[in-house]
Amino acid sequence: MASPAATASMRTSVTGISTSSPPARRLRSGRADAGFTLIEILIVVLIIGLISAGILLSVSLTGRDRDLERESDRLYSLINYAREQGELQTREYGILFQEDGYEFLVYDALLNTWRDPTEDDAFQARKLPDGIGVQLVVETRPVVLRRPADAHDKTPQVMIYSDGDLTSFAVTLQRDGGVRSVTVTEDDKGALVEQPMVVAAAR
Repeated sequence: MASPAATASMRTSVTGISTSSPPARRLRSGRADAGFTLIEILIVVLIIGLISAGILLSVSLTGRDRDLERESDRLYSLINYAREQGELQTREYGILFQEDGYEFLVYDALLNTWRDPTEDDAFQARKLPDGIGVQLVVETRPVVLRRPADAHDKTPQVMIYSDGDLTSFAVTLQRDGGVRSVTVTEDDKGALVEQPMVVAAAR
């Protein structure tokens, strides 16, 4: 009977691979597959918090309000666009303002009424983001804004005539409490202007 050593030698000679003992596993060095430690996670959270605080602080110090800027820019552009369309199409447009938004209307001479300009998606009714409200002055008089009772009760406070003229008005979009505000109005030559943002002094 062959000894264990002879048997192992025979297996090696037949297959060319020694099967006498399994290869030794290499020891894994260091922390190759170790996860993050609690301290590392806390440091990352702290860094994120500092960056966020820095952004908020910079916005507060510079007085910028991106939502307010965006909405005032949009209103300014839409009024100018309605003015151009009114002259091109020889028709009257109007703007109906509410406490939390506004919508453009067009005068239908056939129906003798104001209606939604559904043929132009740019004039869809717009609701302002939360925290932004509207104040309106027409012909130097403040206007109490209210929501129309129904679709037949839509009468614009501001007129955009087919010759390009506008009702004398000033509309102010403002952050709650009047902390920041932007006013869109006309200058003494009838040109539409968007005034710089006003930041209320801290009390």
